Amino acid sequence: MAGTSSTNPRSVKLFKKAQRYLVGGVNSPVRAYKSVGGTPLVIARAKGSQIVDVDGNEYIDYVGSWGALILGSAEPTVVEEVRRAVESGTSFGALCEAEIELAETIKNSMPSLEMIRFVNSGTEACMSATRLARAFTKRKKILKFEGAYHGHADLFLSQSGSGMASLGLPKSDGVPRAVVRDTLTAGYNDLMEVRRMFKMHEIAAVIVEPISGNMGVIPPDKGFLHELRDLTERNGSILVFDEVITGFRVSKGGAQELYGIIPDLTCLGKIIGGGFPVGAFGGREDIMKLLAPIGRVYQAGTLSGNPVTMKAGLATLHRLDKGTYSRLERKASHLGSSLGRLSHRVKVNRVGSMLSIHFTDKIVTNYPSASSCDKDLYARYFHHMQSRGVYLPPSHMEAFFVSDAHSMKDIDHTIMSADSALNSFYRN
Repeated sequence: MAGTSSTNPRSVKLFKKAQRYLVGGVNSPVRAYKSVGGTPLVIARAKGSQIVDVDGNEYIDYVGSWGALILGSAEPTVVEEVRRAVESGTSFGALCEAEIELAETIKNSMPSLEMIRFVNSGTEACMSATRLARAFTKRKKILKFEGAYHGHADLFLSQSGSGMASLGLPKSDGVPRAVVRDTLTAGYNDLMEVRRMFKMHEIAAVIVEPISGNMGVIPPDKGFLHELRDLTERNGSILVFDEVITGFRVSKGGAQELYGIIPDLTCLGKIIGGGFPVGAFGGREDIMKLLAPIGRVYQAGTLSGNPVTMKAGLATLHRLDKGTYSRLERKASHLGSSLGRLSHRVKVNRVGSMLSIHFTDKIVTNYPSASSCDKDLYARYFHHMQSRGVYLPPSHMEAFFVSDAHSMKDIDHTIMSADSALNSFYRN
């Protein structure tokens, strides 16, 4: 049976070795299994919807490199494009044609991104977008939402979700009070609080995940995003959509297409890199032209626009069409609705091919309701599923992702495994 220490001896051994050289044995905190307990798997390879650990155990993968692998792992078209790109050079540190092509491809799907700047992570994208917003408005205050995660830049590490919430860290040491003094926080889906913030402060920008993906999946209440758009326009503020997760995930045009909202700036990552490190931010031309070398807002990156990443991103985006999203919706809908029917004591939130399961009998609409869910029961659920060959995010605050590579057989096996888990939890 996969997922127990007796069947993962090499993972256990390697993780102990990793702890001697890597801080906490990992290079990103949530991978350490602190939220669920136990020893992390050490992954050897992946193909399609499957990952394989160093002990040879196979799992159906719903992490998908945290949402980046919308086509699945090692998709042949992407692999071939990467192979060709590597043969032409791994990095130039200069403009290449693929950067131009990927920017054009993104703009064709998301017209609000009139100009684009590529970076190497979602953190860089969000940090740079808010710097631009401050320069454009000549204001300091940034409004974010409780439980949202916009990367680990200092100004965002205030009441964050995702890995920080998993570790029980509401803030981070090493961040001066002066840095977060101008970061305001409101409750997600709480328009009354947002209106109050606008009455009290001159706000440079509101940055929001249009669909929360870092306290589990939480969709916006009806009218929430439209009101944010209206408030920012009326108050001369910039609306920044953090679509690092939702961009090209919930539709070809992201959440902004899904909900019919045009933000001023958009942050992207994950899918646009086809599995390679990437980030991007873009938006209104008049704002973006404040960036160096045209304007006085400085931002730079040695590996930004890396040719291998650009080619992987192009290969991925070119594969996404109406058929892809139709298949994703069919599979994710079947998975989400089936999981939701297994017990009234769990709630499943889903938008497109991203979903999460919350161990609660209450509706989950914000950070307090997400954080009040039974995380210990999620930990048991995680290990039960792993033991049956299903790999889920090792935190109750993270989203699951369905890829185009998942088969209905994968989905049905997942549902049966979940049914087994919930029956064992609630049979008494």
